[in-house]
Amino acid sequence: MLSPTTRFSNRVDNYVKYRPGYPPEIIDYLIQTIGLKKRFVIADIGSGTGIFSELFLRNGYRVKAVEPNEPMRLAAEKRLNIYNSFTSVDGTAEQTGLKDKSVDLITAAQAFHWFKPLATKNEFMRIIRPGGHIMLVWNIRKIDTPFLEGYQQIKAKYQVDYAQRTHNNDTVIETFFRPMKMIRQDFYNEELLDFESLKGQLLSASYIPLQGQPGYESMLAELEQLFNNTQQNGFVKVEYDTKIYLATAP
Repeated sequence: MLSPTTRFSNRVDNYVKYRPGYPPEIIDYLIQTIGLKKRFVIADIGSGTGIFSELFLRNGYRVKAVEPNEPMRLAAEKRLNIYNSFTSVDGTAEQTGLKDKSVDLITAAQAFHWFKPLATKNEFMRIIRPGGHIMLVWNIRKIDTPFLEGYQQIKAKYQVDYAQRTHNNDTVIETFFRPMKMIRQDFYNEELLDFESLKGQLLSASYIPLQGQPGYESMLAELEQLFNNTQQNGFVKVEYDTKIYLATAP
């Protein structure tokens, strides 16, 4: 089983190019629900290549992006150093390296399922300011079209080194937040992919075989057949429920 902090190291290029972004409506939602302000310090934990961090940076917020995987962290720095409000931090969810009571909003996008919950909660409580906020986010791919159902079947058939993770398991997340009150919000998210983009997104998953590994060639052959059977004007639509879990610290 690959380590959570190293398992994406050989997939960084595909991750940067092909992983989906997040709905911009999240910013307005946070302004309305928690009074998100430009003066807030945001710590994006398990920030990877900076996809979620950039949503805030583009809108003028300050982000400390905490990521233990060096290739992913360097990719984020390459993309995001154009923002003066961006800080890259070599740290983990359990040991961020951030100062006590220094953060107004903690985020973890597509990452919490790799964390150790108890140690992570202790660390989050250490770095969060009183009345600060914690938000967990996932893009959960839908499977309600012939293409999406087929894509899910290919991933399930060829996955290797895969451990079942919490993702949007409400019980696990509620336990993590307790005794804080958790609220949920879903957003619609979609992207149109040509075949090369679809292939790159598939290969960005840490549990999918890479070139030279067993199953790689047959997997791509099935993916191409699925694409050809379901594409419209050279693209397929990947749809997501972007799920947010939000709580306020004491």
